[in-house]
Amino acid sequence: MADKIFEIIKAEEKRQSEGLELIPSENYVSNAVLRAMGSVLTNKYSEGYPGKRYYGGNENIDEIETLAIERAKQLFHADHANVQPHSGANANEAVYFAWCQPGDTILAMSLPAGGHLTHGSPVTRSAKIYNFVGYGVTDDGDIDYDELEQLAKEHHPRVILVGYSAFMKIPDFDRVKQIADMVSQEADQEILLMADMAHVAGLIAGGVHPNPLEHGFHVMTSTTHKTLRGPRGGLIVSMGKVGNPLKKCDRTLENIPTLIDRAVFPGTQGGPLEHVIAAKAVAFEEDLQPEFQDYARMIVENAHVLAEELKRNGFILQGNGTENHLILVNVKESFGIDGKLYEYALDRVGLTLNANALPNDKGAAFRPSGVRLGTPAMTTRGLGVDEMIKIAEWMRRVADLCVKAENEDGLDQYENELKEIREEVRELALGFPIPGLDNN
Repeated sequence: MADKIFEIIKAEEKRQSEGLELIPSENYVSNAVLRAMGSVLTNKYSEGYPGKRYYGGNENIDEIETLAIERAKQLFHADHANVQPHSGANANEAVYFAWCQPGDTILAMSLPAGGHLTHGSPVTRSAKIYNFVGYGVTDDGDIDYDELEQLAKEHHPRVILVGYSAFMKIPDFDRVKQIADMVSQEADQEILLMADMAHVAGLIAGGVHPNPLEHGFHVMTSTTHKTLRGPRGGLIVSMGKVGNPLKKCDRTLENIPTLIDRAVFPGTQGGPLEHVIAAKAVAFEEDLQPEFQDYARMIVENAHVLAEELKRNGFILQGNGTENHLILVNVKESFGIDGKLYEYALDRVGLTLNANALPNDKGAAFRPSGVRLGTPAMTTRGLGVDEMIKIAEWMRRVADLCVKAENEDGLDQYENELKEIREEVRELALGFPIPGLDNN
């Protein structure tokens, strides 16, 4: 059946090449990252850490993982990095496990406000182990810091988490640090400050977004894809004293790097995916180059232009715009359509994004009022300001067709109009080839 699989892979290459990826959590990797992921490293078992493995034959693996660690530390100005988490969700679970006991309170942005599933959604495993308390956002889309402070005083959390999957502001890390210090003194217990920066890690690495570790946070988790343009995987960087992960240590903030190592392996994972870790190391080296800073700046510029053009075309945006790479559009308020219909219609013309609930959304997850989009993948392909203007115009034309159609089935009567837009999208997309497809 391998031949059939490669046929499908080719079909996916065609889909990606002929469309435009607007989902803010997706991106394209380089040919070098793809080569590392497809290497013989996938054959090797390497439980443990460099110099402390449970299997022989790991001398090359140790060197690769050490390079990944050192590059991640340099990228985020951290004391320590653990590059073994299989995903951002695994990274978050490991930090909770490293610091908290069952029943401990974790204060995090609620899912309806823009948080992530792993920040306390009742459907997750961690929500059954720890007591998550959710804070929200203000009418202008920013974190409600007054509510965060009030909840911290009330619940005395062990962790205050700043992180999100649908949030377009730059957090005030200093304000959160002040709240944590005040509550920590009142409760006479250490509070771990954790930032889940999966969406904006590349912007941090590129110098266009504040680094929470430089504002008093102890731990930052991230995925390694999204804005970092690496393989799908997770990462934890932290501040503190680095010890031997094979030896127990006191549960103090100073020891958080060692506690995290122990929580990743053997606490929550088995053998690391060293072919993915090699690809992470390659991506981190790419992220350290001056060109990556230019890329990060262009992501933000493209997002600002796209947001302004969408507003000019009649779209109402959550927070009236964006301060990072991500845009939330209220299509229900803008045009009276739901996000799922709009996602489906845009898919038909080769513009891929995702329906997304907004704060206090009446439509919930199945028929949300909004859509979420962003600029990292388009910027990787070289699209700029002129293309953002075209995309906003296409989005308005599709929205108008959705209003007329009223539902998914009704779009069929506008097949000719959709095909016309589809051809325009395809023509533009093919002018900006996807990186990483050469010589594969």
